[in-house]
Amino acid sequence: MNLRPRPTLLAVLLALACASAQAGDLQQAYDLARQSDPQLAGAEAAKRGGEAGVGLARSALLPQVGAQGSISKAQGGSHAFGPFQCPGGVCYGTTRGSSDTTTRTTGISVQQSVFNLANIDQYRASRSGRQQTDALYDGASQALITRVAQAYFNVLSAIQDLASSRAQERALKRQYDQANVRLQVGLAPITDMQEAKAQYDIARAQTISFQTALADAREALTEITGQPVDHLKGLAADFKPTAPTPGDVDAWVKQAVDGNPQVVAAQRALDAADHQVDAARAARLPTLNFSANYGDSSSWGTQGSNGVNFPNNSVNYGPSYQLSLNVPIFSGFAISSRVQQAVAARDGAADTLEQTRRATQRQARNAFNSTMGGLIEIEARRQALLSAQTALDATQTGLEVGTRTIVDVLINEQQLYSAQRDYARARNNFLVNGLLLKQAAGTVQASDVAAVNAFLVTDAEAALDASGDAADTTMPGLPERPTKAAEPAATDATIPAAKAAAPAKKAKRAKHAAKHPAPAAVSPAHATPSPDATASPSTP
Repeated sequence: MNLRPRPTLLAVLLALACASAQAGDLQQAYDLARQSDPQLAGAEAAKRGGEAGVGLARSALLPQVGAQGSISKAQGGSHAFGPFQCPGGVCYGTTRGSSDTTTRTTGISVQQSVFNLANIDQYRASRSGRQQTDALYDGASQALITRVAQAYFNVLSAIQDLASSRAQERALKRQYDQANVRLQVGLAPITDMQEAKAQYDIARAQTISFQTALADAREALTEITGQPVDHLKGLAADFKPTAPTPGDVDAWVKQAVDGNPQVVAAQRALDAADHQVDAARAARLPTLNFSANYGDSSSWGTQGSNGVNFPNNSVNYGPSYQLSLNVPIFSGFAISSRVQQAVAARDGAADTLEQTRRATQRQARNAFNSTMGGLIEIEARRQALLSAQTALDATQTGLEVGTRTIVDVLINEQQLYSAQRDYARARNNFLVNGLLLKQAAGTVQASDVAAVNAFLVTDAEAALDASGDAADTTMPGLPERPTKAAEPAATDATIPAAKAAAPAKKAKRAKHAAKHPAPAAVSPAHATPSPDATASPSTP
């Protein structure tokens, strides 16, 4: 039996493997969402419904043409007692009759509304309704861009949170092991080991929490795209944000009020409500209708009397025309009630439009301020990250010479990894806020996705696969910082070496203390006297 794989099969398997290993980016996620997002599909269905509503309203203004046809057969008989005509004159007796008739009728009719203002206003309302559904579809298409971007960058932030948390966990594990060794060789008290153990346990719990958050963020992205998107790409370390154009918030707000799809949809809803009010009021006006018919009727059969049958055939055909005027006089206040109902709906639509405008203005201002603030925040977070690393290095050096404690190191490590997460999240939020600003203005489009996607060039999930001492490893997308040689993990084998080095470390600490003596404690008896005490006769 030949078990060697065929070359074609190998090529197919290799292509599938390469496709599955291909890194996913924002553009790929957006393309998948365009094909399978339920919210966008629902908006598209509503748009088709709006187009059908226009045709339905227009039908009342167009001619109504119909054809009719029927065939019937009638049989019957009769008898009566009384005078009847006979050959000898007038006779008196019983008269018997019978009939057997078949009738066929065909015709065509045309009806046209000559004047009906209510139907015209209903047609205008349907056109406004179609424009409303079109605007809502545009809004759903733009919202899809920001929803995909938010979900995508939420995954990136969750990945960086988890990677930073794992690095923090490994660093705290190393501090705990070192504190344990120092305790055993007499270089540190037990409180240092207990503090390091507590921080290490907290970091382990935090890592589990970040793992859950990452899984949920991936599911949120899958909810939009319809299928998982793995091997995501992230921002490069040299990403440089740029300010939005124009740089005037009032210009963005004006564009949002004029072009935001939600505002446009609310305005079209108000227009439709106005036409509905006109249609309700038009029900009080007369209506004029025209109809034309053409009929053809044929009947044949027999008709008999006293046993004598005669043929009975007839043909009728010809057109007929009718012009009808209907004037409403009183309908039990139904028209007035419909008018009041339509006016109330129009007032509600006007309030909705005003609320939508205000909300859009707030969203535009908030997105602009967040984007502009993000420029400053990114630089501030970057400086904070570098400062946190420098502070940690200095604190670790101080721990070695005895001027700092393990608590100081743990605090600085927490600040470092917190600064890493904040810096990564600030960069991600900046790009999302830029898209939200354009969405508020109603100008976001697919080309903006491609523009943002151009910044995604690194493997964002590489940080999750990092091994070793992550405290000395630069996370993808973060600025490079000074590195130092990683200290070996503390084991039982390192304890004798640590004991042997303990006298040297103690001497180093004593030398450092001699160069930088701590201020002597001042006893209460030798405290600096106050002015009042100096004036007192009992002052020494």
